[in-house]
Amino acid sequence: MKIKVDQNLCIGCGLCCGICDEVFRMNEYEKAEAYQPANDDNQSAVQDAIDSCPVSAIAWVD
Repeated sequence: MKIKVDQNLCIGCGLCCGICDEVFRMNEYEKAEAYQPANDDNQSAVQDAIDSCPVSAIAWVD
């Protein structure tokens, strides 16, 4: 399951990385990025990260 982080919306707070570092990391521009797709083991944590993003920059991608 793929996740997209909108780089224009991301404020670099790092909340998603703290919630699910298996999927999210900070890039060289100090913005979050999804470097791994979600799987059955971390899908719930990814959804928590999506729900916790203060600027709604994270979304599932089909």
